[in-house]
Amino acid sequence: MKKVKAAFLAFQVSIYSYNIKDQLQYPRKIYIIDNGLRNAVTFRFAEDRGRLLENLVFCQLHRQRDYEIYYWANKNGLEVDFVVKRGTEITDLIQGCESLSDTRTKQREMRALLKAMDEFGLNTGTILTYDEFSTEKIDDKHINIKPTWLWLLES
Repeated sequence: MKKVKAAFLAFQVSIYSYNIKDQLQYPRKIYIIDNGLRNAVTFRFAEDRGRLLENLVFCQLHRQRDYEIYYWANKNGLEVDFVVKRGTEITDLIQGCESLSDTRTKQREMRALLKAMDEFGLNTGTILTYDEFSTEKIDDKHINIKPTWLWLLES
């Protein structure tokens, strides 16, 4: 008997919540398995490098398959793109952002990451960009800012 293989072109990522009702109620984020396919089938008015970067990060996380992927959001509108859960533990929080050169963007991304780090009891978080590299220390927390290409090589 032939084995049937499923072709997955898109994946849904649920919000991280201890409450199953919240996971079902909140919207899911959709990621496409290939950025070229995403570009071919989506309607855009401008180049959307930030979303392409976020989709690329999802694809790499999805390939590794030894953990679950969620996103995090709170009632104040703060959001972290990726919550990585290995077994029963949240191990990584990752933001994807084209650039942090705009002060408001940097504050928004860092504020959300710091709030999620507090909620999950983590001291380290990551912001992936196109070409920026630094480490920010805020109290006892470290935010690693690195180019996505470097993160891809490390993972």
